[in-house]
Amino acid sequence: MTSPTPILSPRPVERLVAGIATSDGAGVKLTRVLTHDLQRRLDPFLMLDAFRNEHADDYIGGFPNHPHRGFETVTYMLAGRMRHHDCGGNSGLLGPGSAQWMIAGSGLIHSELPEQEEGLMEGFQLWLNLPAQDKLRPPAYRDIPARTIPELTTPEGVTVRVLAGESHGVAGAMQRPVTQPLFLDLHLPAGSRFEQPLPAAHNAFLYVYRGAIETADTRVKDRHMAILANTGDGVHIHAEEAARAILVAGAPLNEPIAQYGPFVMNSAEQIQQALRDYQTGHFEHAQVQRLD
Repeated sequence: MTSPTPILSPRPVERLVAGIATSDGAGVKLTRVLTHDLQRRLDPFLMLDAFRNEHADDYIGGFPNHPHRGFETVTYMLAGRMRHHDCGGNSGLLGPGSAQWMIAGSGLIHSELPEQEEGLMEGFQLWLNLPAQDKLRPPAYRDIPARTIPELTTPEGVTVRVLAGESHGVAGAMQRPVTQPLFLDLHLPAGSRFEQPLPAAHNAFLYVYRGAIETADTRVKDRHMAILANTGDGVHIHAEEAARAILVAGAPLNEPIAQYGPFVMNSAEQIQQALRDYQTGHFEHAQVQRLD
């Protein structure tokens, strides 16, 4: 671990966003944090869902077979067990602290179903846009076991799990060349501070999922997102109480976004083609690759 460049001008908070309670899949209750109206502002990120359910009726239906095209999904489990299957015959089990990174590309059909009947089910799903030249690339996925996600502990006792990008000289489990996403899970003891440099052009946000933090003189509490302004050289976080949060940032694509449900392309014509391909069985025969 190396010491980060000191943050001389922390990014201010542009806006606080309260997550919206909703349901998806077969009735899974969740909090939709990054919604459709924020896609341009937080380009290349399209959606963030947070789920934290203790009652089986709120998650047991899971997410049965459904299609995707044109973007990437990042599923990160904090608690519980989720089994995924796809049309290429691949299957895997996500447990506490593990993740799956899936590139939908030209299209696939998959499912995510709980493999438990009681207890806490908690985690996130983040949608990351693909650049135009990659939207029809072959679909692929990678399961990332909890033990393989790089971690570091700062001198102040902050535990940082680096799912993507880099923090304090520690490279994350995934690196994506165009959007350059940063995805950190931060466990902050009471009284601790944490700094992370951010490239000036990257859009960034914080989402608190336990306790509360302060950044740029703004308090951000549980189940709230802070959109960080695009001025300053990074983020500075102070936790008066024990808290947990994710920090997400990435390089914007600055391309048109056309979305129809699980299809994200660059034009209405491409969406119509996606619908035709799905209806004629193109997705069912996708060859899903494994990411290294």
